[in-house]
Amino acid sequence: MSGVGIDIGNENCVIAAVKQRVIDVLLNDESKRETPGVVCFGEKQRFIGSAGAVSAMMHPKSTISQVKRLIGRRFTDPDVQNDLKLLPVETSEGPDGGILIRLKYLKEIHAFTPVQIVAMLFAHLKTIAEKDFGTAVSDCVIGVPSYFTNLQRQAYLDAAAIVGLKPLRLIHDCTATGLSYGVYKTDIPNAAHIYVAFVDIGHCDTQVSIAAFQAGQMKILSHAFDSSLGGRDFDEVLFSHFAARFKEQYSIDVYSNGRACRRLRVACEKLKKVLSANAVADLSIECLMDEKDVKGFIKREEFENLASGLLEKFNIPCNKALADAGMTVEKINSVELVGSGSRIPAITNLLTSLFKRELSRTLNASECVARGCALQCAMLSPIFRVKEYEVQDSIPFSIGLSCDGSPICEGSDGVLFPKGQPIPSVKILTFQCSNLLHLEAFYANPDELPPGTSPKISCFTIDPFHGSHGSKARIKVRVQLNLHGIISIESATVRNLNFISSYCIISFLRDLSMHMVIFVFQLMEDHVDDSVTTGDYHSNSEAMNVEPVSETVENVTEDSINKKCEAPRHLADGTKKDKANRRLHVPVSENIYGGMTKAEILEAQEKELQLADQDRTIELTKDRKNSLESYIYETRSKLFSTYLSFSSEHERKDISRSLKATEDWLYDDGDDETVDAYSAKLEDLKQLVDPIEFRYKDTEARPQATRDLLSCIVEYRMSADSLPPQDKEQIINECNKAEQWLREMRQQQDLYPKNFDPVLLSSDIKSKTEDLNSVCQQILKSKGSPFPKDKGEDKQNTSNHQ
Repeated sequence: MSGVGIDIGNENCVIAAVKQRVIDVLLNDESKRETPGVVCFGEKQRFIGSAGAVSAMMHPKSTISQVKRLIGRRFTDPDVQNDLKLLPVETSEGPDGGILIRLKYLKEIHAFTPVQIVAMLFAHLKTIAEKDFGTAVSDCVIGVPSYFTNLQRQAYLDAAAIVGLKPLRLIHDCTATGLSYGVYKTDIPNAAHIYVAFVDIGHCDTQVSIAAFQAGQMKILSHAFDSSLGGRDFDEVLFSHFAARFKEQYSIDVYSNGRACRRLRVACEKLKKVLSANAVADLSIECLMDEKDVKGFIKREEFENLASGLLEKFNIPCNKALADAGMTVEKINSVELVGSGSRIPAITNLLTSLFKRELSRTLNASECVARGCALQCAMLSPIFRVKEYEVQDSIPFSIGLSCDGSPICEGSDGVLFPKGQPIPSVKILTFQCSNLLHLEAFYANPDELPPGTSPKISCFTIDPFHGSHGSKARIKVRVQLNLHGIISIESATVRNLNFISSYCIISFLRDLSMHMVIFVFQLMEDHVDDSVTTGDYHSNSEAMNVEPVSETVENVTEDSINKKCEAPRHLADGTKKDKANRRLHVPVSENIYGGMTKAEILEAQEKELQLADQDRTIELTKDRKNSLESYIYETRSKLFSTYLSFSSEHERKDISRSLKATEDWLYDDGDDETVDAYSAKLEDLKQLVDPIEFRYKDTEARPQATRDLLSCIVEYRMSADSLPPQDKEQIINECNKAEQWLREMRQQQDLYPKNFDPVLLSSDIKSKTEDLNSVCQQILKSKGSPFPKDKGEDKQNTSNHQ
């Protein structure tokens, strides 16, 4: 069993794992630490990762990248439309309002969802890990942006399930970064807090988190983000600048040519990196468009002026993170800058001015998220023993729950899990109803979400249940905000009500093994008269009027948690012995808006298996074709050199003719054939060449086999001197027989040329040596005499004795 940490970036992916007590980044097939997040569909197979990046220029309209921006998004979202304009693939709106990516594959147009494309990336990274470990890999922790919604998080879980991965947790990128920072930090005090701001500037987004560190623990105080501000926006600034300049200078419109756009964007990305270290950078592209070579240059100062509007936007998430944490820049002890887009000097200068301190770069900007994920995977996995370290993360959005359209908690927003709620958390709610219970989860504050995000999350139907003798049933619903940051109903239980008032217990439960904080709220439920109903309800469920009675917050151990939970359970359940037999589990059906159904996941799994089988078949076909081609050239070379004296002229002519015919077929009709066809051609050639190859190899092996037999004869003759006459004579006779056989067979073999099949085989000589050993050793063993040993064995035995 092996656990890995996975960071799916917009451009590149990184996979890390715990190896030999350290966190290490795994290398891909090209021995690189970063794998491009590219999936390219060729005519007959997929190319993923580095192979996909290489094939992208040959198959531009069948290559998909930056799919992280599309997963869990709606096709009509304006930001999605802007992202789709940068991709050369054809897209359309799916039946559920999502995105369908249409690609040409196997001479047909296939439609894939972003979840399926991400699953392909997961499968590729899984293969890299399995090759490295030499065993199956399933347990993993996956990094996700803090702005990912419930639907996007569930989409990541679905993508992982499609390829057989088992995510132990979806962890926020900055949380993973903070974990990889805090675990190895040795100068953090036990009492006072150290406050660190993590600024992650990626290819397409910016995330900022404020974390409080103490010895052995980390608590995330706030998350802030700009989901559309990253390094690629600076690439676009350069792209727009040079596109306008080339239109004026060379009279070419880059926007009208997809290939020219791609080449110019790649050149602008390289130019941006050059400007990070130099004051001036040149740009030169041969035959960009209309057979025209283009040249240009730009100064860093000019570039910063063009990007001044983008630079100002970085202040917004930083200030918001500070405000949500209730802190000022003076309280921040350190600012860690990470991410692929963090190397632009203008960004560094702006953040230095904002936080009033020099920025720190103690972490690897591209690998810190994957390393943190791998470390968290080791913490959650039962097969590793890891230093005890407490991680307290929080959700960046407020989540509400409504019952048939009406909020279940006090206030008009109906917030059940407020912004900043610890992850994981559980709340236990109690309802009175006589039939179906319909609950709906939603984001209570749309302003907290990325632009264009629907506030609807999911709906739950709890049914069927019935009260006895017309009384209303008391439904206890356990609502969970799990480790992935996804809201769900863990369970629903029912029992009959025979009393007027009851209690609703809301508990914030954390993982006991990580010694986290527990929040206990005891809420009173006001009884609603049975005769009162609400006309807007689709069921007989009644609204709950709840208000907090008391609140306690403390650091606790497992024993104190049990004591803490005992009293509320007693208040809610009454006498446990009397009531336990009345509680029944009620089925809960969940519908995630825009999510995949179980049937769709199974269908996607089947599709992925078919694609993987096709890829393996094509790779096997390529290997067999290459083997046939190599065999033709290798045999042709040996036929008139190595095999010359071991083959007759007639054999050489037949083989040469067959080699030429097979080569012509290979480069003509056989250029696109099946595995069986290449295998059959290779077997036909081997039937002609194998006899010659056998003669050559046996002739090469025969002298050594002869020396071994003669050496064995000499040693047994020497050993026989110390035996009684009868045994000595028996051994001498056996040696003489073997020697005579060898002499006669060598004489016969010398009568035939090398291009004839040998009459004395090296295997026959080895068999004769084994027979002689068997007979002579049995005689020596019966007389207690030592067996003859070679010098190497004598030395080894002497060493062992000493």
